[in-house]
Amino acid sequence: MGDALTSLLRDIRPVGALFDQSTVSPPWSLRFAEEAPLTLLTMLSGQAWIVPDHGDVVLLSTGDVALVLGPDSFTVADDPATAPLAVVDASRSCTTPDGDEVTGELPMCRPGGLTGGSTVLLKVTYQVSGQVGQRVLDALPRLARIPALPGGCPTLDMISSEIREDSPGQEAILDRLLDLLLISSLREWFKLSTTDAPAWYRAHGDPVVGPALRAIHDHPARPWTVARLAAQAGISRAAFAQRFTSLVGRPPMAYLTEWRICQAADLLANSDATVDAVARQVGYSSSSALSVAFKRTLGIRPTEHRDRSRGRAAA
Repeated sequence: MGDALTSLLRDIRPVGALFDQSTVSPPWSLRFAEEAPLTLLTMLSGQAWIVPDHGDVVLLSTGDVALVLGPDSFTVADDPATAPLAVVDASRSCTTPDGDEVTGELPMCRPGGLTGGSTVLLKVTYQVSGQVGQRVLDALPRLARIPALPGGCPTLDMISSEIREDSPGQEAILDRLLDLLLISSLREWFKLSTTDAPAWYRAHGDPVVGPALRAIHDHPARPWTVARLAAQAGISRAAFAQRFTSLVGRPPMAYLTEWRICQAADLLANSDATVDAVARQVGYSSSSALSVAFKRTLGIRPTEHRDRSRGRAAA
């Protein structure tokens, strides 16, 4: 069976990694102005400072991982006082702060950079599509730092090894590893004692509510009722409803509705299925039933949401 985190991450995908091996001698500084929804940064070796446009600077040491929410820009540098030497914009081009094209003198602007450098920055941009993936972003601060694990991170070791190779299938392998890196980083972040993990994540550890959440995420179209979910858990309807609401922060049927509408919204935006077909796929008997729930939850009708989504995609 699945879980909420797995379900929410299905629409968050890496869209390419920028591997920078900068020279050992400072100063070096690179500003990212890509307006990406989510960026992952980690030091494969050495250390760097992350300087966001808003908020405190964060030191990133070897093995640490940082998750940075967009669309605000941020700078990565050897020192917070070092002014940016280059800027990566939304087109992924590398320019000087004045807008001139960077030629070849800055290794941090070239994928792979210089070999032999002692500072190796891994940066991954993740594309987040739809309502489902947005729920992950809503659970994160603007900048989240996950300290290096005491025993190291096997995924980072595999990524570091793969970067040194130049073999067929490398892009596919790195994409899978970067997916794994994001999942493991999020999981470690939510486990930190200083983190206010989202209720839907904490509730998965509960022996009663956890299985119900997995059932909802795995099979949203089933005709769930509080009584049916309570029967799966083996407790009374009233006790189940009280426990679910206490741990998740909303009643079972409200959570089910939100999850169904999130899925419906993404299906409408990314497929040509009719509203009626989408309705049945997420558990509503008709397009009119979905429309009522959709308008109540998101404030617009399904057809309006589809038109707006396609308008944004075409822009």
